[in-house]
Amino acid sequence: MEIKWLEDFLALANTLNFSKAADERHVTQSAFSRRIKQLEAWLGTTLIDRATYPSRLTDAGDKFVPVAQEALKTLHQARRKFKVDEGIDAHTITFTALHTLSFTLFPEWLKALNTKTGPVLSRLRPDSGIMEQNANSLVDGECDFLLTYAHASVPLLLDPLEFEYQLLGSENIIPVSAPGADGEPLHALGREGKPVAYISYEKASFFGQLMADLFARRQPDYTLVHEGSMAVGLTGMALAGWGVAWAPESLTRADLAQGALVRAADPSWDISVDIRLYRSRQNRRPVVRRVWQAIAEMTSSH
Repeated sequence: MEIKWLEDFLALANTLNFSKAADERHVTQSAFSRRIKQLEAWLGTTLIDRATYPSRLTDAGDKFVPVAQEALKTLHQARRKFKVDEGIDAHTITFTALHTLSFTLFPEWLKALNTKTGPVLSRLRPDSGIMEQNANSLVDGECDFLLTYAHASVPLLLDPLEFEYQLLGSENIIPVSAPGADGEPLHALGREGKPVAYISYEKASFFGQLMADLFARRQPDYTLVHEGSMAVGLTGMALAGWGVAWAPESLTRADLAQGALVRAADPSWDISVDIRLYRSRQNRRPVVRRVWQAIAEMTSSH
């Protein structure tokens, strides 16, 4: 049993429309339908009559509505009580952060934030590697803030009426390669008659979607040699000479300075992305509001 299944069911019971309920829950309709079926399988009964249009609740579904409502109410009350009793909730903030940002930007940025706000206890949820799941961690209330890259070619399904963001900065995503003995890239874009060896990101990740857009526009001739989900792993493959990888400049700066990596193409292949911090407008926890105000002051002063 998962709490989100109950929340999904109540959204569907309210709308009696799979598409509308999926939009309300900020998931695809296929994922939403799958979760409803998982709930039915757990209960051992059918909750929705799918043979009618619009859909309607079965007798079991009607009976389960107050059960789901009461279960959610009880669970959330218990969770709030335990957190308050332990004195943690009042000064704890939880982040979901893209893996690269969690160690290139986050540590020093959080230090500056603590200087502004006073000590807060921070928790960092792991990057799932899938943009939709990262966004859903904010939608489902599993985190207070989502720290992510953003680009017009990579949709982030967060309703601006319900979620807002602050711009923390920007980052250049650049193509890099190990150098040859002559200091030139072992693998370079644009070499006539020779496809570039390409180290790729998984398609569902932020960088995977970003690179798909770039390649669709530029159509380089390439041979795929490796696929991974984390920029640090792909950078390691580039260091070992496997091919060209696009990586955040902040992640590669030291290797570029030492000559362990070199640019694999001219700057026209660079991609500039935003660094954004998202939160739910409905999150009224005092510590979240206090931190958000401090971040606004920090960003406006730069």
